[in-house]
Amino acid sequence: MEQPTTMITNKDVVAALNIITRGRMVTSWDEVSAGTNPYVVTKTSHIPGKGIVEIPGLIFGDPAKEVKRIGVGMTLTENMIELASGMELDLLVVHHPVAEAASSGGVPFGDYLPLYGLSVIELHEAFHGLHPGMTMMHGHQKLSTDISFGGVPGNVLHKGVALEGVATVADLLGRLAGWLDRDSDHRLLEAERMIRGEATLQEATMANPSRLLSGRMDKPVKHILHFFPHTGFSLEHLEQALLLYPETDTIIVSISRVREGHPFVSLAQKRGLNFIVGNSHSVEIMENGLPLAYALEMLLPSAEVFLLRERVTAVPLTDIGSRQMVDYGKGIAADHLVAGVSRAVQNI
Repeated sequence: MEQPTTMITNKDVVAALNIITRGRMVTSWDEVSAGTNPYVVTKTSHIPGKGIVEIPGLIFGDPAKEVKRIGVGMTLTENMIELASGMELDLLVVHHPVAEAASSGGVPFGDYLPLYGLSVIELHEAFHGLHPGMTMMHGHQKLSTDISFGGVPGNVLHKGVALEGVATVADLLGRLAGWLDRDSDHRLLEAERMIRGEATLQEATMANPSRLLSGRMDKPVKHILHFFPHTGFSLEHLEQALLLYPETDTIIVSISRVREGHPFVSLAQKRGLNFIVGNSHSVEIMENGLPLAYALEMLLPSAEVFLLRERVTAVPLTDIGSRQMVDYGKGIAADHLVAGVSRAVQNI
């Protein structure tokens, strides 16, 4: 005889995430107002009105609401909300902090999410440093992790040693390409270009591949520093890290990117170090999202868990394949957006 399915609620999902994050979740709003949870962090570039407070917990929804279908994603967008609607999901668990309007198509959560019966949980800093997957994928075993290097919250630095079988730069880059199945991504992009008739179509993960910016493919790799430039990691931080770990022969940056000529690269070249740009932010859904989704499935086996992977493409206007949409876009622009502009500019 089948056992009755235990009802899962938003509160149960938060409890499961509290197990996964070792107690880092916000379970009471008093933790936010009192400042007692160190993972409630303000992020700001000091642009008026654009800062955000990260709150690892249930951001929107009734704690007692039943949850049957959970979507795990990286960044909440209107695309994700619409996908969740079509799939009749009950809850979105997203890694990055959410903001009303910015994460919901320009409108408040209260006007949008209830239409689809959606609740939202965010994690971010509360999930960082919990597992070795990101470093493992990049070919090294982390020996230590500082999630606030230099006293900056979220400024993560991993110190690692190369895994068995990763002896050179070529080994490391080959490992990344294999784990992410870049061949399939390439075939998918080529197929989409052909189907849409857009030969120059670009896609986010393929446009930002792993690269070597200092060193040679045959150079040895053993002692690794791995960090993420977008977290506030500065040149001074790198110099400090190299003083702490003088045995370093390889620097890896991932999630965010730097280009040739960046001070990080110049310093690596000056010191004869390998400098590798690893996975981009657009594949963090595999590095962090996939383990999180499986962990939720293990703790909440009666819920269906889905991985929400967003794919972003770009194409020059000159190469858009749909003639009907080209005519539509040009017609609306000419008749309604720039009509009379030339005469107005001439009269200025």
